[in-house]
Amino acid sequence: MNEKFFDLKKEKQDRMINAALKVFAMNGYRHASTDDIVAEAGISKGLLFHYFQNKLGLYSFLFDYSVRFMLLELSACGGKDGDDFFELWRRMEGAKFLVLKNYPYMQEFIDSTRYEDVKEALYATETKKGALEDLREEILSHADLSRFRPEVDVELIKIMLDHTVRGILNKSFREGTFHPNMMQAEINSYLQMLKKITYLS
Repeated sequence: MNEKFFDLKKEKQDRMINAALKVFAMNGYRHASTDDIVAEAGISKGLLFHYFQNKLGLYSFLFDYSVRFMLLELSACGGKDGDDFFELWRRMEGAKFLVLKNYPYMQEFIDSTRYEDVKEALYATETKKGALEDLREEILSHADLSRFRPEVDVELIKIMLDHTVRGILNKSFREGTFHPNMMQAEINSYLQMLKKITYLS
């Protein structure tokens, strides 16, 4: 990537980033078209390739940028021993939705990289693949799990929440109804419900 990309006005940077995030998230690496990206961003293909050598270079930059951005926001969630599990999860989702207000397709793009089957795309994401998951687990390690009922499998709760959040995000993008604040409120309602069901009274 040409470092001069960051000399562009922030609005233009974000327009290019958001266009690429959307096209890659919706189509995957194999079927993503740079023609679609430049059309979405309202720029010329020459300008795109001035800053990014090719499609793979753009994809690599996007993944690195997305992971760094998400890590920065998530790291602010903190966490101290004895914290409530669902409160920690709520804070992590809150951090994510702060990101999505500026980059709506960023989480969808990150999730889509899990299912890539193109070798060069896999290599481009290999070094930072587990960084977000590692940080999330570190934050959740502070939760007081003694509040859960003995029969509750916390790992299954994590999987359930992951699927729920991804499902809500995916559905909103496919239907064109994405609204961060409403989605965050919906996810918080699921967290409250699960807390009532799974915690000791």
